[in-house]
Amino acid sequence: QVQLVESGGGLVQAGTSLRLSCAASGRTFSNYAMGWFRQAPGKEREFVATVNWSGSNTGYTDSVKGRFTISRDNAKNTVYLQMNSLKTEDTAVYYCAAARSAFVSFALYAYEYWGPGTQVTVSS
Repeated sequence: QVQLVESGGGLVQAGTSLRLSCAASGRTFSNYAMGWFRQAPGKEREFVATVNWSGSNTGYTDSVKGRFTISRDNAKNTVYLQMNSLKTEDTAVYYCAAARSAFVSFALYAYEYWGPGTQVTVSS
């Protein structure tokens, strides 16, 4: 079992930055690739970013490339999502998740453990 808890969400203005954190406990954190997903009201949960077990390989959905950066600190059992140049369309509940494998994973079904989510609201 892996327990995940996100933090760092909030209400910000468009064009500003926010950093989300996700603290993990339970099984060995470095065994898992990690990901961030988001779900806006009335929409399905969508992939945002992924990082492999060591942090050496990452992947992003096209809409956040160049603006968001995923990273991890295995010594702290924490994964981060640095979000810059935020847009109103980034408004959503953001979830972190632990994948079933150690390698970057882009599909929702590839993830086994999920946090409860943190709200990010970007105002114009």
